[in-house]
Amino acid sequence: MATKIRLQRGGRKGYAFYRIVIADARAPRDGKFTEKIGSYNPNTNPATVDLNFERALYWVNCGAQPTDTVRTILSREGVYLMKHLQGGVKKGAFDEATAQKKFDAWKADKQKGLQSIAENEAKAKKDAAAKNLEAEKKVNEAIAKKVAEKKAAAVEAAQAAAAEAAAEAATEEAPAAEEA
Repeated sequence: MATKIRLQRGGRKGYAFYRIVIADARAPRDGKFTEKIGSYNPNTNPATVDLNFERALYWVNCGAQPTDTVRTILSREGVYLMKHLQGGVKKGAFDEATAQKKFDAWKADKQKGLQSIAENEAKAKKDAAAKNLEAEKKVNEAIAKKVAEKKAAAVEAAQAAAAEAAAEAATEEAPAAEEA
């Protein structure tokens, strides 16, 4: 029986969620499967992977062939690195403790890299928000300046109209006073 490690779709329309399963190569994508070894959610950033590492390693060692996407997931989780290190132990290149130490060092380095990426994204988001706030402040200042200029122009126009009306009233009163 040829076994495959593949994704089985779940979730709703437009929001896919996958289970990582061991299935017969002839079974349909969402059909019968032998064992569920994890889940994969591509909708989060970064994609969320929940994997039973020991079972995935067992099935890879048994010869189950993963699909391309699952191969990438397993590689990122370190299943293939552990398989490689176990091969080195079988050949006598190093012992089990050294292999585990190398794997732990790789995992710690990977976690550090993911953490730095998350920090950089958070910093970029914070910087973008600050930049947008500054741009909005400049726009608001420009709008406030235009409004102040319009109000000043309206006040000047009202004062000019009042002065003109006063002058007109004074000129009308002056000839009336001369006639009397």
